[in-house]
Amino acid sequence: MTAAAFPAAVLFDLDGTLLDSAPDFVATANRMLQARGMAEVSLEQLRPAVSKGARAMLAVAFPQMGDAERHALVPEFLEIYEALIGQYAQLFDGIETMLQALEQAGTTWGIVTNKPEYLARLILPQQGWQQRCAVLIGGDTLAERKPHPLPLEVAAQRINTAASACVYVGDDERDIIAARAAGMPSVAALWGYRLDADDPQAWQADSLCGQPSELWQPAAWPATQPASA
Repeated sequence: MTAAAFPAAVLFDLDGTLLDSAPDFVATANRMLQARGMAEVSLEQLRPAVSKGARAMLAVAFPQMGDAERHALVPEFLEIYEALIGQYAQLFDGIETMLQALEQAGTTWGIVTNKPEYLARLILPQQGWQQRCAVLIGGDTLAERKPHPLPLEVAAQRINTAASACVYVGDDERDIIAARAAGMPSVAALWGYRLDADDPQAWQADSLCGQPSELWQPAAWPATQPASA
């Protein structure tokens, strides 16, 4: 195992890990609520559900509805979000410095998210990541999505790196489950989105990280296997 060096490759979750996208989602939900003459939802209310996906956010915004009714609202939610994407979101503090440190060390990095790929791809030019992000796997790119390991396995294959030589960074238990199943060391991003009942200590990530700035140093990353795929 290698330690005290940046990994050969790092894969990141997107919402709640690299990008604080909650303000975009709050604007999306509130546009839907306004159209129905209903009270708006606050950032504090919606933020913990962001990493759980559109259905979880709709459950917060429309708690009086049943699952079937909320499911029917998902296309509208995604359409409004696409129109608003990036207007209010911003990188978490320290993310850009971390990415630059990885790049300067020769680390390849990419994104594996459960967000639909077409939406995730809209983020890349907004952040100037078109040439920097080596691989992007969305929630609809493959037949499976996290917590299944397939998205992480395919992402590693596409950058010609063994899964055991990559590290996956995410803020949800599904991220850590997927990484473990793929044989990929993991970092639980504690700065992200979590429900009150979530217990990151129980996820069994290889590392818990409180702030992106902790990952500016090689020693903060979990050890990996050699990089040959």
